[in-house]
Amino acid sequence: MKIITSLALIAAIAGCEQQKSRLDSVTSKDKASAQAAAPGATTPGPSPGKMDGTGSVEERLGKLEAAYNRSSEALDYITTAFAQQKAQQKAQQEQQEREDPAPDAVFAVDVAGDIKIGQVDGPATAPVTIIKAFDFACPYCQRVSGTMEELVKEYGGKVRVVYANMLVHPQARPAHLASCAAAKQGKYMQFKDAFWEKGFQPYVASQGRDQAPLGEANIMAMSKELGLDTTKLKSDMDSPECDQRIKEDMKVMETFHVNSTPTFFINGKHYNGAMPKERFKEIIDEQLKTVESSGVPGAEYYDKVVLAKGEKKFRSKMDPKPN
Repeated sequence: MKIITSLALIAAIAGCEQQKSRLDSVTSKDKASAQAAAPGATTPGPSPGKMDGTGSVEERLGKLEAAYNRSSEALDYITTAFAQQKAQQKAQQEQQEREDPAPDAVFAVDVAGDIKIGQVDGPATAPVTIIKAFDFACPYCQRVSGTMEELVKEYGGKVRVVYANMLVHPQARPAHLASCAAAKQGKYMQFKDAFWEKGFQPYVASQGRDQAPLGEANIMAMSKELGLDTTKLKSDMDSPECDQRIKEDMKVMETFHVNSTPTFFINGKHYNGAMPKERFKEIIDEQLKTVESSGVPGAEYYDKVVLAKGEKKFRSKMDPKPN
């Protein structure tokens, strides 16, 4: 409302502004002519900031040289600053390329511990394995959560999703520990879905000011609704095993230079960010063709090809491909 009022006021002022008459230009010319003809009138010199173009070629060259000498210090400063900026941009670009994974790399990401404890959706026989490194306080991770479950269902046994802990926000730690504990009771997926709805969403609604929805009390309440044994859940949350589960996931992700969430590895190929569902399907379809042409049974592909033959450490765009 205030904006509309201000705009109306501006329009009213503009409408009252006196418009120039065509006679103004005639009058101005007459005044200029009269001033030029008046006794003692002088010819205007060059405007400030413009080169004086009068005189012979030698005189003009002399003026140009003098102007350059007066400005040489400023020009040297500008040249140096520009060179430094270009060098900094080049260094930043090279640093980025050192952090970007090589597009042809297949990384041997070992998530056997996550699979063993039950942080997985989809059958072990699936020819395509998606590893999702995520944080329970990450909005982009939540955004693609439903997409992951849809892909598992739509591909009917050909896709499995393994969930790897990538703790970025400290306030999400209780949820990660609880998800590990829920997995030990066979309800990892149920807990994950419930937390996104009843823990993360209220936290977002408060714009991050109310962290209680992420806390242990709320976690216990929603876990009870899921039919989990909350006494055992609490015990497992406090256990060294679940703490170690998070540490091991973080160590694996560090090996492959994962520094943001969500990050995906699809049969060892690295992808960043919350991609659209159609993009995931394109990648999955490509991988299904690769698996089929390899001659390796789909159920054995991740172990025999990705883990056995994949790269055991990170390789960037700047690094040569290993022999």
